[in-house]
Amino acid sequence: MEKVVFFAFKGELLCFAHVLINALDMADQNMEAKIVMEGEAVKLLKELEESGNELYKQAKDRGLFDSICKACSAKMGVLEYNETTGIPISGEIKGHPSMSRYIKEGYRVITM
Repeated sequence: MEKVVFFAFKGELLCFAHVLINALDMADQNMEAKIVMEGEAVKLLKELEESGNELYKQAKDRGLFDSICKACSAKMGVLEYNETTGIPISGEIKGHPSMSRYIKEGYRVITM
């Protein structure tokens, strides 16, 4: 089975919508897809949670979100809020999620 993890860095909703669309499509095609929120993208969670964004809701309901960066959430002032989303907070390497962990687990890493 093909395994892909999207590391979303950009804080632009239009750009992040492409992460959601592609992760959902891959899941529909029986691929294992995960999403990791990094960089400025960690600021999007409040907007996505509160707006009722349908793509976000579908991806979250299907368990596609693997983690949110602890260091970036703290730096962007959204750590407390992000901890309430039900998505795990991760910070294995200096407060950030580890790409090498996913690679070792057989995931292809895509950054957007």
